[in-house]
Amino acid sequence: LGDCFSGPFDPGATAERLMALDHPTVRGNHDRQLFDRPREEMGTWETWTIDELRTEHLDWLRALPLTLEVDGALFCHATPARDDENWLDKRGPGQRLIARDLEDVRERAGNGGHPLILCGHTHTPRVVRLPDGPMIVNPGAVGCPAYLDTRMTPNFIHQTGAPDARYAIIETLDDQWRADLIAVPYDPAPMAALARAKGAEYWARAITTGWIA
Repeated sequence: LGDCFSGPFDPGATAERLMALDHPTVRGNHDRQLFDRPREEMGTWETWTIDELRTEHLDWLRALPLTLEVDGALFCHATPARDDENWLDKRGPGQRLIARDLEDVRERAGNGGHPLILCGHTHTPRVVRLPDGPMIVNPGAVGCPAYLDTRMTPNFIHQTGAPDARYAIIETLDDQWRADLIAVPYDPAPMAALARAKGAEYWARAITTGWIA
């Protein structure tokens, strides 16, 4: 669901793994920012990544679509229309994410008639069902359970509170979509070491604990 390589966590090996798997994949905003601007205009997350990617990795990213239909379901990174807009959640008091109201979610769903829409971007596991509309699932993030955005004042912090890798299993039961949101513990020490080697202690803390503050 996008943002395939971002931050200080071995992007070259990740690229090789994802390209070999060849799963249906959409483009995230941090994927796009690896090829739509010169290096001097990239953010820290991209500058950590770009030097470890080869031409074939960037060509693969460029070929990823904004949205993708798979077996009647719609894949997008953020919303069906944009790769950089929070959908099920928005920035609220204290520079934290809060759930959007029904109409805010509905107006971003588009009118494609898909019974199931999958999204990412906020790293927040959520299942939302629109009345007379689709089920929308955000499975969360495999390798970024918390993040710190220093581009705004005050800084924006998002934290899930657990370092587990997140994913979802989605299936139909009695002709209705259902989703299981799953969190799997793993050893984050190698990735934390890579973050610390780049001077990114808050990334090491995030992937080790699921917390920033």
